[in-house]
Amino acid sequence: MEEILFKKPHFTEEEKYYLEPFFTNLDKSVYAIILLPPEVIGALSSRTSRSKDDLRVVFLNEFIKPFLESEYGKVWKNFVDFLHQSGYEILFANPKARDFYIKWLAEYGDDSIAQMAGTHLVFSSLSQIAIKHFENQRIGIAPIEKSTRYVDFGEKVNNHYLYFVPPEIENTDFKKDYEKVMDTIFDFYVYSTQKYFAYLKEKYPQEKERVLKTKVFDECRRILPLSTLGQVSFFANGQAFEYLINRSLFHPLEEIRWAGKRAHEELKKVIPAFLRRIEKEESKDYQKYLGERNLRILKVLEEINWKEEKINFDENVRLLAYDEDGENKIIAGLLYPLAKEPFDLVLNKVRKLDLKEKENILKEILKDRKYRWQKMPRALELVYLKFEIKINIGAWRDLQRHRMQTLINKIFTIDEGFTLPLFYEEIGLKKEAEKIISLSENLYEKLKKINIFLSQYAVLFLHYLKSLSYQNLREFFWEVELRTTPQGHPDYRKIEQEKAKIIQKIYPLISKYLLVDFNEYSFTRRGEEEKIKEREESLKNFLEKS
Repeated sequence: MEEILFKKPHFTEEEKYYLEPFFTNLDKSVYAIILLPPEVIGALSSRTSRSKDDLRVVFLNEFIKPFLESEYGKVWKNFVDFLHQSGYEILFANPKARDFYIKWLAEYGDDSIAQMAGTHLVFSSLSQIAIKHFENQRIGIAPIEKSTRYVDFGEKVNNHYLYFVPPEIENTDFKKDYEKVMDTIFDFYVYSTQKYFAYLKEKYPQEKERVLKTKVFDECRRILPLSTLGQVSFFANGQAFEYLINRSLFHPLEEIRWAGKRAHEELKKVIPAFLRRIEKEESKDYQKYLGERNLRILKVLEEINWKEEKINFDENVRLLAYDEDGENKIIAGLLYPLAKEPFDLVLNKVRKLDLKEKENILKEILKDRKYRWQKMPRALELVYLKFEIKINIGAWRDLQRHRMQTLINKIFTIDEGFTLPLFYEEIGLKKEAEKIISLSENLYEKLKKINIFLSQYAVLFLHYLKSLSYQNLREFFWEVELRTTPQGHPDYRKIEQEKAKIIQKIYPLISKYLLVDFNEYSFTRRGEEEKIKEREESLKNFLEKS
């Protein structure tokens, strides 16, 4: 597979000189970031979310050029000169470290050492399916992706909208049909963003343009297909990157196989010792086991003649299981560290307390908690909840980031249906939107005949997905409190609000301390500029004092 479509940066020779020491390449869509201070890499990676530019361009324009003529710029030039004279390969090939790895990897194994160091990897251009494949990994990895809520996805590169064309259809007659449908979808996305912005501008003439644009992208993103290309950055330790590559090299989709291979090529330049097992023969078996598992599930379903039943349920949130003794276990867990008895005895004594006594215990311990970032006690982890939710894929993408739980998602399909956003009717585009959805669903059915995994590229953000969530009550508090803030997208706020209402019924004592916002907001990001300026001023004062 050739390089994925991306906005390839073009640099002058002088610009390349300033950039080369800090990136493993300057002209490919996958690269690692190296030799920069952690705060700089953190700040640069965070720009993944809001910038439509390649991060190497962002680094040049925002982190280098503005300071070249300053005293800092002179020091920076000297540092760059030194790196060019030495070469990053030499710096990374520290003889002491390499000797250490040979000795200690042999004696203690790879994993304990690979957990203790990490690096940053950037994919400039991947489909939403590939991004979600990588982000679905939980331990040792921290992703940040280009936001469909803040960035316009209507631009073109080489006269081509930013969507992925699967290599599986590259040499078929079907490719033209695929591109025609995708072009039509993106044309409609562009037109609807323009029309909806004009509608909001007329309706709210005093509202700030940034607030209106955020509202527009928030609503219009639902029509985007999962073939949409985005940028994503990862920080991960060596063990997590090894697993990321292993679970990708034999994936049913060629895009993900290619991305896994490219990740391996770039990371080998930076952390080769941590990835040495990937090419071993026993690792190949493991990679096949991971990559072909879904194919085996399909085979098993066929062999046992599994009859699919179409079952619709009206609720978007269903509580499948919970601990009926949950509140007693939480109180027992709170008391346990300072009580002398074993846990089962503490729990039995708590069960015998009356309601008022239980309320007083919780009140005394939790009464001073005022903000959601003040974490609930670990005792809440003794209680587990199992939810099944039905949510549109656009909103699910945000909830998927809560990785301290067991999340099992169905494959992306059109089977669960969709809800057409009301704003299309407000701007007179209801029929046009319905035609776009019909086009995508017809394309889905055609792709499905080739490959069920391939058909995912035609699914839209507005199509529903069913997802199973098994989480402890502490994680539940964190997720619900965060995802019901005014800044949250209305689609996932409704899901989290519904979950909160369910918990208020089954756990009335502990849910009193749930800081959930049940209000509705027309504009989710109103006042955001002012808050950002306040935070900037506060951070500036902090750094000046440091």
